[in-house]
Amino acid sequence: MLRTHNCGELRIENAGNIVTLTGWVQKIRDKGGMIWIDVRDRYGITQLIFDESKSNPEVLEIARTTGREFVIQAEGEVIERVSKNNKIRTGDIEIFVNELKILNKSKVPPFTIEEETDGGEDLRMKYRYLDLRRRPLKENMLLRHHIMQETRNYFSNKDFIEVETPFLIKSTPEGARDFVVPSRISKGEFYALPQSPQTFKQLLMVSGFDRYFQIVRCFRDEDLRADRQPEFTQIDCEMSFVTREDIMQVFEGMMKHLFKTIKDIELDDFPVMQYSEAIKKYGSDKPDIRFGMTFHELNELAKGKGFNVFDNAQLVVGIKVDGAADWSRKQLDALTDFVRRPQVGAKGLVYVKYNQDGSYKSSVDKFFSQEDIGKWAEVFGAKPNDLLLILAGESEQTRKALSELRLKLGEEMGLRDHSVFAPLWIVDFPLLEWDQESQRYYAMHHPFTSPNPGEIEMLDTEPGKVNANAYDMVINGVELGGGSIRIHDKEIQQKMFKALGFSPEEARAQFGFLLDAFEYGAPPHGGIAFGFDRICALFGGTESIRDYIAFPKNNSARDVMIDAPSPISGDQLQELHIQLRS
Repeated sequence: MLRTHNCGELRIENAGNIVTLTGWVQKIRDKGGMIWIDVRDRYGITQLIFDESKSNPEVLEIARTTGREFVIQAEGEVIERVSKNNKIRTGDIEIFVNELKILNKSKVPPFTIEEETDGGEDLRMKYRYLDLRRRPLKENMLLRHHIMQETRNYFSNKDFIEVETPFLIKSTPEGARDFVVPSRISKGEFYALPQSPQTFKQLLMVSGFDRYFQIVRCFRDEDLRADRQPEFTQIDCEMSFVTREDIMQVFEGMMKHLFKTIKDIELDDFPVMQYSEAIKKYGSDKPDIRFGMTFHELNELAKGKGFNVFDNAQLVVGIKVDGAADWSRKQLDALTDFVRRPQVGAKGLVYVKYNQDGSYKSSVDKFFSQEDIGKWAEVFGAKPNDLLLILAGESEQTRKALSELRLKLGEEMGLRDHSVFAPLWIVDFPLLEWDQESQRYYAMHHPFTSPNPGEIEMLDTEPGKVNANAYDMVINGVELGGGSIRIHDKEIQQKMFKALGFSPEEARAQFGFLLDAFEYGAPPHGGIAFGFDRICALFGGTESIRDYIAFPKNNSARDVMIDAPSPISGDQLQELHIQLRS
């Protein structure tokens, strides 16, 4: 080894030892008679010291020719620092250097490689390998590693086995867009990169591997945002001979294990909420239950009073903001502007101030009496000094808009504390959702999701009313994982395909291999998949998953560091039987 110790492990007990360190130059401070160099590696920072009156002149000369990010090797004696630094773990000591070598020089980096940097995001993405030297990103990678290790420990102790499934698979029409890979050997045919290992893990259940998991790379060609990447990592799991409750217990246990081992937090048992309740109370199937502001509907009380916005709406619904009746008109106008943004989609905002003297002041006073508004306040459970905020319009869009407003207020009022964790399960999702454009049903999860027991026959008569035997794990408003009990019966699977508009021929062309496997004794089974990158971001206290991926893509799905995607040569295109249109 070129070193005896790393840059984060020496302490005052090591004083007097002769050691050798290697690493990158973080800072140089030359005060004429004294030189200090901070040397960094992935473990930490150690200060090197050179004294003109004591050090070898050749060593001093080398020290003065080093620059930031030079790779160096230093040998010397561990001594106690005169001026200690309690911000770093090695802050009680420094190394009096006897020998110094420059192992490799460095160009001046394009941004400062320190905890706080002067580099913009685009620049740091281009030089990601330099950004990864900074402590915040390094700690994110270590956090990711620890979560991965503890995930494997948990599943191994529960008799799960890790099995790798193929990356070159068959494209399917359901779900997000596939990334496709042209085949050189099979002219005009393509592989797809997996959006998930769904069918393979079900085949593993048919194979008798009754407890499977995999920490696996998946790919989706979809629009990006803070919690999405074109390639991402899942904790993918499947179990045989289980009920929904069995699966929820095992994977709630996994999350409790991660919180205990990674963050030393004991989570209580997760509450269970029906999808319909989540939509009604929070306008979202992934509600943040760290704070209140639940929805209250006013259709019966608000309609028929001559206010067309309410009279013509499918839904009139609002939230109560405790102690906010003194908010200024400027603040309320800012909220109105927020809900009118195209991304939110509301047409306006009605407010009611419940004054300290028991009277009400609203933006619709000329349409509604004090008695009318008093009845609204009762529905909301309001008290003096509370503020009511009300939206109206088409039901689904209005709930979504109010959900966005609720989350914005929760953030601004400090109610979404990153140190507080509020998990829950969401169950009883609709099995299917209707697409108006294509005039057909799509699976809300995937085509192999089982209907709830007792609702199977409704697939033939009222498919839109069937609930899925499915479950999502949500923490702090983030969907971390979702899964379902699968269909293992051939006849039920045929009913499902029929409800989705697949002809028997289409179903066989797409999923014949799975249908064939189900004829050889498929066990009852179910599973779940977790967004591993999202778990890392949750544990790290941020929203963007990019900071927890070593080499992520930008918002245009480009890797600006290696400049991908990029054109390929004409010879390669010819080999792949691809002709580009001009």
